[in-house]
Amino acid sequence: MENQRLHIHNGQSWELTAVPLLDENSFRQRILTECARGARLVNLFACPESSSHIKIFSMLGNDQEGTLSTSSLRIPLNNASFQSLTPELPQAHMFEREMAEQFALKPVGHPWLKPVRYHHNYLTGSGLGPEIASSPIPENYPFYRVEGAEVHEVAVGPVHAGIIEPGHFRFQCHGEEILNLEIQLGYQHRGIEEMMEKFSAERAVLLAESIAGDTVIGHVMSYCNIIESLSDCEISPRAETIRAIALELERLSNHVGDLGALSTDIGFLPPSAYFGRLRGEFLNLLMELSGNRYGRSLCRPGGVLFDLDHDMVSDFRKRLLTARKDLKEISDLFFTKSSVLSRLEGTGVVSNKAAKDLGIVGPAARASGCGLDVRTDYAFGMYRFHHIPISTVGSGDVYARSLIRWLEAQRSIEFLLDVLNHIPDGDLYTKPPALKPNHMALAMTEGWRGEIVHVAVTDSNSRIVRYKIKDPSFNNWAGLSVAVQGAQISDFPLCNKSFNLSYAGHDL
Repeated sequence: MENQRLHIHNGQSWELTAVPLLDENSFRQRILTECARGARLVNLFACPESSSHIKIFSMLGNDQEGTLSTSSLRIPLNNASFQSLTPELPQAHMFEREMAEQFALKPVGHPWLKPVRYHHNYLTGSGLGPEIASSPIPENYPFYRVEGAEVHEVAVGPVHAGIIEPGHFRFQCHGEEILNLEIQLGYQHRGIEEMMEKFSAERAVLLAESIAGDTVIGHVMSYCNIIESLSDCEISPRAETIRAIALELERLSNHVGDLGALSTDIGFLPPSAYFGRLRGEFLNLLMELSGNRYGRSLCRPGGVLFDLDHDMVSDFRKRLLTARKDLKEISDLFFTKSSVLSRLEGTGVVSNKAAKDLGIVGPAARASGCGLDVRTDYAFGMYRFHHIPISTVGSGDVYARSLIRWLEAQRSIEFLLDVLNHIPDGDLYTKPPALKPNHMALAMTEGWRGEIVHVAVTDSNSRIVRYKIKDPSFNNWAGLSVAVQGAQISDFPLCNKSFNLSYAGHDL
């Protein structure tokens, strides 16, 4: 990687001394310069280094080349501040707010330094930086307000009418028009990152499966890749194939389920029922593979715990072929009705520029014309050998986010039918050796919502001292706020469902 760049396969690790340590001006200019040339901010996070210093690590992705560049900045805790990147690089805004909340690092010049999750400072009780560790829990931060005649405020949540997760939405409206939406989350904060550092590998993998309940495979694959990378553990092609099958079944069940939910939101009940049945079919296939409808207990560091025999492969192929036919028929009905198109087209638009500025990922980004997909840009596992073309749509509205789900569902079925024909031989599981000391590892997985990123740092005793998780919802909640600006408040449920973001995945 020329000491700085690396290609992602299942996961990559490198010695901490190999990550360039820059002064603040060089660190800042490097990020801004590379992003101006087309890179994007994949990750920006802080890690305690000693009782007197903390490090900030940046990871910039060049999606065209499939490479990452890394750099770091050391900050003394007695002057825990740095110049904010956000005014010049909006996609940094959530990362900087998170570091300010977790480590009391102040990004000077940040325009809206509101806490992300409203939780205890990360250093509390750690013995690091007494001035920082004694920082209080952030107080209530004022919501943005629009003043003017006939402007009114609508507050929704965190308790909602239905069995959904908690989140608070504060609308500033003029009549029915939404002028601004501010989203406050954090009600699902469980301290998972800190627990991942303290628990044994046997317990940590269960936590990884619980980061977001509808993205079990995506997150546990990232965790497994981290451990395998830190221990130089090579898993067999067969285990990689079974993981990929599970990941695509998870994608199918959620994409098809979302199409059904969108049908419900616009009152078109026949496709709602049929999409719901198809979702159940994909979940049932995942259950037959793993013993659990959401894929729990399938992936473990070193491989997988369950196999596919010849009869199961034949049965899977038969059911997928039937599902492909059913999906096409019901999707044709959904996407050709004028009453459906009138509700979806032009609603909740996120422009290509806004998607890039905010760092949106996954189907939401591809619906705005951004061709980002980890399976292609940073191919991992079986995706190195079985290519899935990237689907993009340019309109950036609810219709585009719906159409992307249908296109990707078709591609996932084709991928599964191809892979099931060529499952290689190999052991299912290989016990990983001990973790390498003083290393950092990164794993990227294209979950059904988008790019999942896990990073782990080990100390001289091979103990994980920092575990950083980025769910795609962390990037994309800001996209929902942009999508509803200028829309009717009655369109918010439809816009919200077209993103279908995770509260728990964001709150960690």
